[in-house]
Amino acid sequence: MPKMKTNSGSKKRFALTGTGKVKRKHAYKSHILTKKTKKQKRNLTHFGLVHKVDESRVKALLGM
Repeated sequence: MPKMKTNSGSKKRFALTGTGKVKRKHAYKSHILTKKTKKQKRNLTHFGLVHKVDESRVKALLGM
């Protein structure tokens, strides 16, 4: 049986923490930043965690 392939887009977007949770970046931080407030941009900088409901789906894409 062949090896399972990791989804290339997912491997760029998600990372695992030490405890096995899935880290993600916030959306809306890539362009059209002039109309967003400093506070809004600052809060989007921090990493978030993938919700428990979606965690298994993301891990499958990562080949876990």
